[in-house]
Amino acid sequence: MTLTIENPYSITYPKITAIGSESEKEIELIEQFDCVGGAMWAKTQYQKSPLVTSVRTVANTTRYILHTGNISLDLQGSVFPAGISGAQIKGDEIYISYLGLGGGGVGASICRASAGGVLRSEYTESGGGKTAGSMIVLAKNTRVLIGVDDTDTAEEGATWTLVHNIARVIETNNPEHQYLSHTIVQLYPVEFRTKNCVALVVEFATTSQASLIEQFSELLKAYTLSSETGMAVYVGFSPDALLPYGWRVKQGYVDHGDTRAQYLGDTAVPGLSTPMMGRGLVGAIAAIPFYTKFEEALELCG
Repeated sequence: MTLTIENPYSITYPKITAIGSESEKEIELIEQFDCVGGAMWAKTQYQKSPLVTSVRTVANTTRYILHTGNISLDLQGSVFPAGISGAQIKGDEIYISYLGLGGGGVGASICRASAGGVLRSEYTESGGGKTAGSMIVLAKNTRVLIGVDDTDTAEEGATWTLVHNIARVIETNNPEHQYLSHTIVQLYPVEFRTKNCVALVVEFATTSQASLIEQFSELLKAYTLSSETGMAVYVGFSPDALLPYGWRVKQGYVDHGDTRAQYLGDTAVPGLSTPMMGRGLVGAIAAIPFYTKFEEALELCG
């Protein structure tokens, strides 16, 4: 058998997703990659772009936080051979522009223009020593973080598996709901814990937040084994306002009644809602700000 390669000088990114901030001044660009070497090279080079404020690798994705704007890039071989030159929010769409030299131009053009999640694109010829680039159009997504705690009993169940399976079935049946991450959060080991005292937070990018939350809540109610299940939802670009509370719950006992009073009253955090308010609500809210912060999330305090 003779083996052939259809496109030997192009690698398609499986999916590119964009989340827009409420102010429309920031974008999180999430590139799912298949070739780890190419992704790490791009991460190193693209972070030099003035529009990039931070970059990190989460599982098989590279996540860029971008300021919106359009700029010129002073590209130089080896020194700064590729970057992001544009990031704009226009209505319910996000526009991202890339530019690169040589092999960096291949990645900046056809590799990203042909990615999953791209609604439309324009790109220039690439390869050899050419300067090439692309402009891709993505759906403007909203971040939805769902925290869950207390779904099992001493006899059966495991919260981390149930939450993952709920998230996966929702994504499988609803292409507008993208399941991005799953984070186990170690809490302070209170006396009434099942065993390990962890909560869960899952992250979605979606263009239809209401239907996502409704489906998740219905499935959680259907499959939880506990009468004390807590479910909390944060809709927004950054849940950092919840970090002080999250650390409190990791470091010691926090009363359920005090939690309800704090987050259901006048001091409620914008974007936070609590569809299920059993005793697990304490851990559910606490888990939210630790999404994708795996080392902090798993730290055992106290």
